[in-house]
Amino acid sequence: MSNQKPSLPKGTRDFAPKVVHKRNYLIKVIRNVFEKFGFQPLETPTMENLSVLTGKYGDEGDQLIFKVLNSGDYLSKANSNLAEITSHQLTPQIADKGLRYDLTVPFARFVVMNRNEITFPFRRYQIQPVWRADRPQKGRYREFMQCDADVVGTRSLLCEAEIIMMLNEIMSALGIEGYEIVVNSRKILTGMATYLGHPGEESALCVAIDKLDKIGTDGVFKELKEIGYKKLELNKLEPIIELTGSNKNKLAKLREIFGTNAPAQAGLVELEAMFSFVENMKGILETVTFDPSLARGLSYYTGIIFEVKMKDGSIGSISGGGRYDNLTGVFGLPDVSGVGISLGIDRVYDVMETRNLFPEDITSTTKVLITNFGKNEEAYALEQLNILRSNGVAAELYPDAAKLKKQMSYANNLNIPFVILIGSDEVANKNLTLKNMNTGEQSTLSISEVVKKLAQNK
Repeated sequence: MSNQKPSLPKGTRDFAPKVVHKRNYLIKVIRNVFEKFGFQPLETPTMENLSVLTGKYGDEGDQLIFKVLNSGDYLSKANSNLAEITSHQLTPQIADKGLRYDLTVPFARFVVMNRNEITFPFRRYQIQPVWRADRPQKGRYREFMQCDADVVGTRSLLCEAEIIMMLNEIMSALGIEGYEIVVNSRKILTGMATYLGHPGEESALCVAIDKLDKIGTDGVFKELKEIGYKKLELNKLEPIIELTGSNKNKLAKLREIFGTNAPAQAGLVELEAMFSFVENMKGILETVTFDPSLARGLSYYTGIIFEVKMKDGSIGSISGGGRYDNLTGVFGLPDVSGVGISLGIDRVYDVMETRNLFPEDITSTTKVLITNFGKNEEAYALEQLNILRSNGVAAELYPDAAKLKKQMSYANNLNIPFVILIGSDEVANKNLTLKNMNTGEQSTLSISEVVKKLAQNK
């Protein structure tokens, strides 16, 4: 038998109980907000057919899909001389499944397969792990959790407005401050390329201006010059990407600048409509920043786009998303418009952890520990344990008759807030001694009084 030291695959993590409690709390808060806004839960398989996954993420993304070997003697079914082919040529012969790369493509596949059973508009949220064969580095893992919410089957901008409402509500419920929801429209970016004399070339423009935070205006202009932008064109771009003032002022200024530019004007109208919906729902717009240089999802999004980031720049974007007009087209169901967001659970967790925003009482499932002083007390203790659990109180009996100090240390280490002490006096008098582990306060109570007290402390 090998004595090899156990290890984890690179890019994966164990989550200890304390971390899982915090992650569960985080997911519960997000789930509650999603469901409050009418989103339905969905889960899809860990594995998808490679025919579903490939060709959806670009060549680079396709290389990062984890392939799953076919069952049995898969090499015997390969119809090539292995010495004469590359691994890429061999893969389709020995693997026809892969681990899901994201939640969006499986969602699109689900919608197409179940289009006759689904009621449109269809609101779904999905919180599941995904896998990418990426090079592991700080903050980037091969297995990580994604948290998506999408509405498909409607073009109404009410959906975009509700995304802003949901994001604000999630951040508020988690106690996170100092964030901003940055918004723009792909239509504005399309119109911008035409306005600058480069129609149909918005992708190159977006790649450059997306780096504005990192390399500044001078760096962006240098890159644009290298791909053929003239000084006069850059002079026209400068006032757009350096707009200041309120969102309404920015929209008004761009209406003047873009004049009769149809795509850009369409994008501005949509943003105004979205802001109007939020105002009518008494939503918060102080957290929302219109930034015409925001450029995400180059080939994917077609309308309004979102990104949530911390104002202090302490972490990358913690959420992103936008409107897409042909999610299901690749599977033969064209013209199904949708809009969605994805929250980075790991990044939101890091924000909360560094700011000490997790409640202190979420790192234990057990509400009360009953001490074990030996056989004489154990029978009575087991009766009380059953009564507590029957009344919905999470309770456990220490399994061994150990020293009291050891049992108290156990409760402290697991953040168990209450301990019930059962000695010979308690057995004789048919009562219990309840100790509050936070305050040190002790009281002698009946089992019904203990149940009532612990129920109040939920």
